[in-house]
Amino acid sequence: MSPHPTDGPSATARTVGRRSFLALATGTVLGLAACSPQVKTAANAEPAGKLPSGAPPPGTKLAVAVRQTRLQLEPSGLKKDLAFTVSEWPNLSAGPDIIQGFRARSIDLASNAGIPPIQAKAIGVQTRIVAVQVRPLPIYTFATAPGTAIASVADFRGKKIGFSQGQAQGVVVLRALKAAGLKNSDVELVALPSTQFLTALQSKQVDVAPLGEPSLTKYLDQYAKDGAAAVKTDVVDLLTVLWAPVEVLDDPAKAAAVRNFIPLWAKGLVWAWENTDEWIDTYYVKDQGVSAADGKRIVSSLNKPQFPVSWDKAIAWEQETAALMAEGGFVPEQDVTDLFDRRFEGLAAESVAAEYRETS
Repeated sequence: MSPHPTDGPSATARTVGRRSFLALATGTVLGLAACSPQVKTAANAEPAGKLPSGAPPPGTKLAVAVRQTRLQLEPSGLKKDLAFTVSEWPNLSAGPDIIQGFRARSIDLASNAGIPPIQAKAIGVQTRIVAVQVRPLPIYTFATAPGTAIASVADFRGKKIGFSQGQAQGVVVLRALKAAGLKNSDVELVALPSTQFLTALQSKQVDVAPLGEPSLTKYLDQYAKDGAAAVKTDVVDLLTVLWAPVEVLDDPAKAAAVRNFIPLWAKGLVWAWENTDEWIDTYYVKDQGVSAADGKRIVSSLNKPQFPVSWDKAIAWEQETAALMAEGGFVPEQDVTDLFDRRFEGLAAESVAAEYRETS
């Protein structure tokens, strides 16, 4: 989940032009799409049958790319409720990487923001969203390169902005520009995966890029003395989703395993919220390498976990996001309704206490 400072800026990074989204965002996915059994040009089919009840059959396995849940299962006591075998916990989180993992059948279930499923549909990779968390407060802050005089989004005009078009950070950029009355053409969008934002800022390849925690804290701790700064906005990236390839969800055994995992995912997030000291030590200090003091500050800025009983608002938000991407020329226009497998609707919300349910 955190960018890797040792990953240098891509030599192929370039300014994003209209209609270049798919080629830049998906890399080898596009080149291999035609030969993938999971990639079709038709719209996603309707979910296959009723959601299986009961425990998954013995021997059921899933490869799950949800790192935080992996770290939460043991200390929360939830591991005993995992009713299938996790064959692998791939340490991947970037949307394009997850899509390639889905295509290669090396990932069965993952956690991302709302944009990767839109991207997947745009290139014909069939997936569905099976669980939703909503985050009503901003989680990304724009970080500026050392010595760059940028105090607000209005100052972005003419600047180079790190733009991870296949990830949540890319939509945050587009929403921030729109809210400030700027057009995409008023700035230079530099196509980079979010894992390269830190080095791009350090080397001044870009003037500004959106960072989440703990990356923002790590970056400012090192470069604030050189003039790097944070530019906060009210832009919200509303959705965190669990999603999976259609063929995984069409397999009754694997669908039952996904059904088993969703409450553990939701309960794990609640446990982390209610046991902040242990979670800070487990995740922020030992896994992400930040200090306990920074971990406390980061956690204090986070949203309380909220899981919607109804997905109507989430679907509307996803549709708005898809329209924004289409308006910028990055994906074709699309109806996102079939991205949501509503057989799983409300399952996460039902598994947590009422205070963690979003009912509006």
